[in-house]
Amino acid sequence: MSHAFCAELEARLVRYVQVETTSDEASSTAPSTAAQVDLQRMLEHELHQIGAQDVLLAENGFLYATLPATTTKTVPRVALLAHVDTVAGVGEGPVKPRVHRRYDGAPIVFPDDELLVLMPEINPYLGKKLGHDIITASGGTLLGADDKAGVAILMTLARHLLAHPELAHGELRLCFTPDEEIGVGIRHIDLSRLAADFAYTLDGGEVGEIVYETFSADKATVSITGVSTHPGRAKAKLVNALQLAGRIMTALPHTHLTPETTDARQGFLHLYKLEGAAAACTMHFILRDFEEEKLAEYARLLESVCADVRTSEPRARIVCRITPQYRNMRDRLQQDMRPVTYAVDVLKAMGIAPLSPPIRGGVDGSQLTAMGVPTPNLFTGMQNIHSPLEWISVQDMETAVKALIALVQRWAQ
Repeated sequence: MSHAFCAELEARLVRYVQVETTSDEASSTAPSTAAQVDLQRMLEHELHQIGAQDVLLAENGFLYATLPATTTKTVPRVALLAHVDTVAGVGEGPVKPRVHRRYDGAPIVFPDDELLVLMPEINPYLGKKLGHDIITASGGTLLGADDKAGVAILMTLARHLLAHPELAHGELRLCFTPDEEIGVGIRHIDLSRLAADFAYTLDGGEVGEIVYETFSADKATVSITGVSTHPGRAKAKLVNALQLAGRIMTALPHTHLTPETTDARQGFLHLYKLEGAAAACTMHFILRDFEEEKLAEYARLLESVCADVRTSEPRARIVCRITPQYRNMRDRLQQDMRPVTYAVDVLKAMGIAPLSPPIRGGVDGSQLTAMGVPTPNLFTGMQNIHSPLEWISVQDMETAVKALIALVQRWAQ
């Protein structure tokens, strides 16, 4: 059975990552890119082939399916989710997956970028995977295991459960979601169609990881409109929006409260994009912390700095907008820890040490939990995500499938 899982997982992941599914933050459509639907159509066809029920690809890019219950017991309905989109801004062109069989510990090089190298000295987790089959891209792009590994794991699980009705489990809902990487996709989910009491996202890293504590997150945009004029006759007339953006940045912390100066439970305020020209520009920030009170402090700090710069140059128009993104799932999950407790039970029975580090990021489960569906995040094995150095072990993915098989049976008990 193990070898069959590995072969199937490898084939699925290699097939799925070659479908371009980058999401687009600037888009106003849902899903943000039509390419994501290409993969959803492929999955829709495969779900029909393996015998899944209630398969539906919605207009907004969400793909739903049902695995019927194989027990007569009354069991909470559990949903399993993975996202199909990949993050933008990491290379261009088609993903060219490479399988490194029976990894021997040597440096892994990338044919499309001779400066890239993957080695255990820099990635200690890789050193634990001797003899595993490692999948990377070719160096020109990311791999897209985030989260097509989760997609491959759920499709493999679904095929196996449908082929083995003797495995007792309640009704399971599958959902493949778009636009996770830009933080907006899950807002469009149809909770009545998902119809789940509890859920899990398959979007985690190291084997054993069960995430139930994440950042809380807000997004901020600062729109600056200056006064444009001919630079040769600009004295006492020109108000340069880019210079005002620079003054805002200078006034914000540099030695703390930035991603490069924080770790563990420390939050940050991060300028990740500046676009525009002297006449007008927009600054894009993300605000992150585990505690909502501190998140609100960061918003007040940014608003205060903008107000000070606006006061110093009244001819400019400076507008700061704060938009909530997702919240730490911890508080809601602590009200009913069954999804976490059952996952811990399963991993311990498999001889795997459960890991529950607070995650400096968010997943679809953060917002789903806030919507009333408690949704911790489980491991897939993915490593170095959002990077050309991204990699994953096929055997780690297989462990995820085995854990899910045991987990759905645990719920049926």
